Amino acid sequence: MEIRKLRVFLNGLMIISGLVLISLKIDAQAKASAVKTGTNPFIAGNDVTWNSLGKDENESMPIGNGDIAANVWTEQNGDLVLLVSKSDAWTEQGKLVKIGRVRIKMMPNPFVGAAGFMQVLKLETGVIEIKNGTNIVQVWVDANHPVLHVQAHFERPATLQAALEFWRPTMPLNEQWPDKDYSKVMTGDAAPRKEPDIIFPAVANRISWCHFNPDSYYPYLLRQEHLESLLTKFTDPLLHRCFGAVLTGPGLVSSNDSTLKSAVPAKDLQLDLIALTQQKAGSPKSWRKSLDKLIDRIVNINPRKARLEHEKWWQDRWSRSWIHIDGVDDAPKVSQGYLMQRYMVTSSSRGEMPPKFNGGLFTVGHNLPDTAKQGHANHDPDYRDWGDSYWNQNNRLLYWPLIASGDTDLLKPWFDMYMKALPLARGRTQIYYKHEGAHFPETMNFWGLPRLEDFGKDNPTNEIKSHWQRYHVQGSLEVIMQMLDVYDYGRIKGFASTTLIPFADETITFYDQHWTRDGKGKILMSPMQSLETYQLDAVNPTPDIAGLMAVLPRLLSLPEELTTEKQRTAWARLLKNLPAIPVGTTAKGKVPPLGVGDLDGKPIILPAEKYGKPSNSENPELYVAYPYRLYGVGKPDLELALNTFAARIYPQNTCWGQDGPQAAVLGLTEVAKKAVASEFGNYGDQRFQWFWKPAHDWIPDLDNGGTGMITLQLMLMQCDDRRIQLLPSWPKEWTADFKLHAPYQTTVEGHVENGKISNLKVTPKSRAKDILIVK
Repeated sequence: MEIRKLRVFLNGLMIISGLVLISLKIDAQAKASAVKTGTNPFIAGNDVTWNSLGKDENESMPIGNGDIAANVWTEQNGDLVLLVSKSDAWTEQGKLVKIGRVRIKMMPNPFVGAAGFMQVLKLETGVIEIKNGTNIVQVWVDANHPVLHVQAHFERPATLQAALEFWRPTMPLNEQWPDKDYSKVMTGDAAPRKEPDIIFPAVANRISWCHFNPDSYYPYLLRQEHLESLLTKFTDPLLHRCFGAVLTGPGLVSSNDSTLKSAVPAKDLQLDLIALTQQKAGSPKSWRKSLDKLIDRIVNINPRKARLEHEKWWQDRWSRSWIHIDGVDDAPKVSQGYLMQRYMVTSSSRGEMPPKFNGGLFTVGHNLPDTAKQGHANHDPDYRDWGDSYWNQNNRLLYWPLIASGDTDLLKPWFDMYMKALPLARGRTQIYYKHEGAHFPETMNFWGLPRLEDFGKDNPTNEIKSHWQRYHVQGSLEVIMQMLDVYDYGRIKGFASTTLIPFADETITFYDQHWTRDGKGKILMSPMQSLETYQLDAVNPTPDIAGLMAVLPRLLSLPEELTTEKQRTAWARLLKNLPAIPVGTTAKGKVPPLGVGDLDGKPIILPAEKYGKPSNSENPELYVAYPYRLYGVGKPDLELALNTFAARIYPQNTCWGQDGPQAAVLGLTEVAKKAVASEFGNYGDQRFQWFWKPAHDWIPDLDNGGTGMITLQLMLMQCDDRRIQLLPSWPKEWTADFKLHAPYQTTVEGHVENGKISNLKVTPKSRAKDILIVK
């Protein structure tokens, strides 16, 4: 046994020694590369440094490659802990869970009691470095491969032990499996039970584990929602999905089925976690065979090349765009908050599924006794408030700012979720309403159906029971708006043909065929609701009208070779049939929330043509400003929109509150400035303070940071077709360096100081004529 261990160790020694030398030199290489490639010069100054060991999971740093992510922390005994997530780790119950937790012990430990301890999140290169003198541990998730690396260099030879830790039930594979009757579940007559994780027998230098879904929540939900006739028409997205990982590394050997350790003490050691999800694995054993093939591919990648390509990926990402601001008040925290939100979304939005608004891939927790009840203060790592469904109104906020930042590739999981769900949504519409088109509820499972908590268990009707969600379908229009922006910015016809137009046409068809017309031939949306605030009895809600008014002309302006005559005719007809945006007047004696002027009797936009009492705290009437941008700086009837903003009932600066984006669009500089400072100052209680506080949602509250990014971008730049307005709501006391993306494959770069722009660089130069600097 000892001879085998020594052979394993020696085989890996040359590889790991060379790799650690690369790791120690990587900062100098990155800086040299930055000079050559023009990488964002403002990143390194925002690195996060801690000078003491942590205590628990609430003192973690985030790391990820967009699909695999991890919360990384240390504990007082010097242990290094990794809580690992994957974007597509969905169980048979439709729950997004963690891949697992790994505890790494180093003996002797160079960090306990060390006066020179440092833990640094190096944003420029996507690395977490833990250091004391020449003792260095680096953690990074390869930007180009499904592997997390832990690389250690010690001043003196040490050993490393990596142990799996579980909080969900487990079982060894060598038990009879499966041994249950799943027939009722597979027909949808019963909800699935929680299945255990599976631990494979260890091999020489590997330990592996997985979660396999032998049954599925999907057929149960279809039957509950009266869609059983569709069961055989679409692929079950949960059944036989299998996800898990392997721990391996040069010089490491297994001591049991859940522990790896060094064969002999060494100065240079490495641990690799390689993760895999298969949607249709067949069985855990077949998944394991696929994993073995993946391992062989990963371990044969040139380590020097992999590390340099990883570094280059992050440098190229940061060079796409930036906003760096200085000045009085909250400028520095706003600047850093913008960057941290972009980092977290980049680290978690390149996989199969989009990160969720309520925590993304960076939720944490700890083991609980079997009898303990989960809640906000005490929960396991899989817990997240507001559950596992997607809320369009929340999740959209993560994605809007990625267009101007040049990160449109990160919207792919968001768009793909809707596109994959489109056939089922079309089938659901046909069964429920006997007409064409497709619609999506505000709150939905990732395959497009309403969550059961809203639809209602054993609901005998096709109507969603929840008053907050029953007629809330407006979000699809906003997805179209996002797709139109992505097309306008990149001008990629393939995207328009395969994604934008199919999705838009089904959504527009639903609106066209679902509603009757009034005596004047105008569409009559009733019964309806205006977002979640005016429920059930709204007529012609403003967000839906504004959304249709915003997207239809842009669809009609697409190159004709991309659309059909039938589509253009239907879109033009519906545009002609839209009612006007509802307008009324303020009530006599009404005091606006911001106390802006005397609004008695002045015209304002209403949340709907008819509506009752509010039941939530949104301002639906202001969707005309954002997200649909019908009103704003340099556009007609700005005063009407300003009066509407001043008369709004619910000012809100954090989470999904829209004061920031809407004020920026309307040129309200001081309001936007206050809002963006609130958004990026909404620090959480965890040590990594940019795990935003859950104003309404969960930690980190990613829609909060997304709203902040949107606000800051709109304060600097607003685009409409070819027109690019700069400084529409920018405070003169804030200095800025920026590079942002604009439509027609354009970038705009410059310096702002005392309200004036210098060093303006527009690429291509032909677009400079479209720049308008707002005075």
